[in-house]
Amino acid sequence: MTAKNTSFETWLPLAAALVSVVLWAGAFVGIRAAGRSFSPGALALGRLTIGSVLLGAIAAMRPSVRPTRRELLLLVLAGLLWFGVYNIALNGAERQVDAGTAAMLVLIAPIIVVALAAVFLKERTTPNLLLGGVLAFAGVVLIGVATTSHHAPLAGVILCIVAAASSAVGVVAEKPVLNRISALQVTWTCCTVGAIICLPFAPLLVRELKAASASGIGWLLFLGIFPTSIAFTTWAYALARGTAGRVVATAYLVPPITIVLSWLILGEVPGAIAVFGGALCLVGVYIARREPAPLAATRSR
Repeated sequence: MTAKNTSFETWLPLAAALVSVVLWAGAFVGIRAAGRSFSPGALALGRLTIGSVLLGAIAAMRPSVRPTRRELLLLVLAGLLWFGVYNIALNGAERQVDAGTAAMLVLIAPIIVVALAAVFLKERTTPNLLLGGVLAFAGVVLIGVATTSHHAPLAGVILCIVAAASSAVGVVAEKPVLNRISALQVTWTCCTVGAIICLPFAPLLVRELKAASASGIGWLLFLGIFPTSIAFTTWAYALARGTAGRVVATAYLVPPITIVLSWLILGEVPGAIAVFGGALCLVGVYIARREPAPLAATRSR
């Protein structure tokens, strides 16, 4: 019974992270599709408002913990950057680059998280994490080359990098708070902060909602319910039960899923160089998530 419980506790956080990865892959496609009806700021506000309302309704039925001043500051930082700036920047980027390429460019975020986690969270940086990060960075560079070679505006690439950096800082800021406060409460708080940051876009959202197509509104609802309400909560659950570096490594699974979805739904496929860069990222995540062999076990062999 104990062994089964241990196995379950080990795999459940990974399963939660994979749920987030799949839904976020769909988000890249959803943002691209919804962007036909909504501008970046209005889309971010609509998505975060839906998420805040849904998560708030669930959180109201569960016990909550009053955050300390430090925890509240970290939650505001995560909400401002990861939920606010990240969404606006990514929405803007996907008006200029395709969904698959955007997903791969944002993959610079796990590399930043590993560095920040080592400095601020005192997480051990293993050789596997370093090697995986190097390979992943090489993949990101190739993706950037492929993007510019396809005459995508440099502004789109820069916005993807801004989104990646914002999400990385948000992950590191959120991690310590999850030691005491539930994933649901943390996600709702951050989502609400992000929605408040985006309130200046409210008049624009109202105007665009009146003119939006049924498909555009449907994609907005999808983004608010699944990649926001569910994915950010399952991600926080996984982050609370693992090191930031190893958890974010699973994000490298987003690009191949996004490429398939964008091909099936939007008819968009990145160039061969970008796909090869994504493959390097996948090799990097495999290496980064491998636990180093115990010294004693190595010697006994």
